[in-house]
Amino acid sequence: MYINEKQIILASESERRKILLEEVGIDFMVMPSNFDEEKIPVSEPEDYTIDLSKAKAETVSVNYPDSWIIAADTIVIADKEILGKPKSRQDAFDMIKKLSGNVHTVYTGYYITSYSEKKSFKGCEKTDVCSKDISEKEIIHYLDNGKPYDKSGGYSLLGPSALFIKSINGSYTNVLGLPVCEVMEILIRERIAVPG
Repeated sequence: MYINEKQIILASESERRKILLEEVGIDFMVMPSNFDEEKIPVSEPEDYTIDLSKAKAETVSVNYPDSWIIAADTIVIADKEILGKPKSRQDAFDMIKKLSGNVHTVYTGYYITSYSEKKSFKGCEKTDVCSKDISEKEIIHYLDNGKPYDKSGGYSLLGPSALFIKSINGSYTNVLGLPVCEVMEILIRERIAVPG
C-alpha cells in the first residue's frame, strides 16, 4: 500500500484504469470530468492524447484545487486512422476487421496536476500490438459476448477479445488505458504517494 500525502482523484470512469490503480495500492477517489472531447482538435497522437488528458484533469482540478488529479486518454491507430470507441455494432465489426492480421499502435496520454501547488506532469506512452487473423465468425461471436463499446478500437487485453492478440511491444498497462509504471514514478518522486 501507499500513503497519500495529498488526496488523489482519478478523472475517469474507466473501470480498467480504476483497477490498475487499485492493484498497485493507491487510495483515490473517482471523479469523471465529463469534458466534451469534441472540443479538442485532432493532432499527432502524442499531442492529442495529452491535450485530451490535460483538459479532463483541469476540468476536475477547478473543483478540487488541493487534490492531485490524474487523467488519461487512450487511442488506437490502425493504418493511420484513429479508432475510437465504436458507436454501433457495425462500427465495432469494422474496427476489429481492420485490426485483424495487422499491427496497430495504442497511445495513452496522461496528465497529473495540482491547481493549488501549480504543478503539472504529462507524458504519452506508445505500444505496438499484433493481432492474429480474426475470422468474421470470431468477430460476430465476440460482438455477441463481449463489450466493445467502451473500448478504443473495440477491444481489450482482458476478456473475450484477449484471444485476438498475438503479441505486444511496449507497456502492457498502457494498452489497458494507463501506463502505471510512468504514472507511479511521478507520484512517488513528487511524494504524492509514498510506500507505507
